[in-house]
Amino acid sequence: MAVDSIKGSLREKGVRLTRQRQILLELIDQTGQHLDAERLFQLAKEKDPKLNRVTVYRTLKMLKNGGLVDELDLMHHDGDQHYYETRMKQEHAHVICLRCGKVEEFFGEPLQRLRKQIETHFGFQILLARTEVGGYCAHCQTLRALEVEQLRQHGHLPEEPLPSETGAPHRTRAKRSA
Repeated sequence: MAVDSIKGSLREKGVRLTRQRQILLELIDQTGQHLDAERLFQLAKEKDPKLNRVTVYRTLKMLKNGGLVDELDLMHHDGDQHYYETRMKQEHAHVICLRCGKVEEFFGEPLQRLRKQIETHFGFQILLARTEVGGYCAHCQTLRALEVEQLRQHGHLPEEPLPSETGAPHRTRAKRSA
């Protein structure tokens, strides 16, 4: 959803678009990043030194409750922070590297097909869908392979591949009770 349509939605709800709210909306929509409240506050303060944290949190809550901004946890890759993005018309998945925290957005037909399958299979009307996929980006896969090889060379790992290297699920034996 573009900032202009968010402004229109706020006007329809009788919410005044202050300069500080406008700054926050533009940062959320135009930085191309998923920002948490603290980072939003830091960036907004550069534009308006009078802006305070309370304004940031109140504005985020108002935008979220109004359905204009989505609050995401992004697989909690960086703790319990929440990240914000303007509500977009086209559904997308967030693809998160669990090592470096890089976030990519995936748009495409497979998401639409999945939505339709779920609606058909369960007779369910989907109003909101959030998809997050966690794994390792290409760069981190390379780094991980190098680290594993170094550990093997120093005798810290067995020669056979680890489950995470083969794609096989890691299995442990269940303990038997006596």
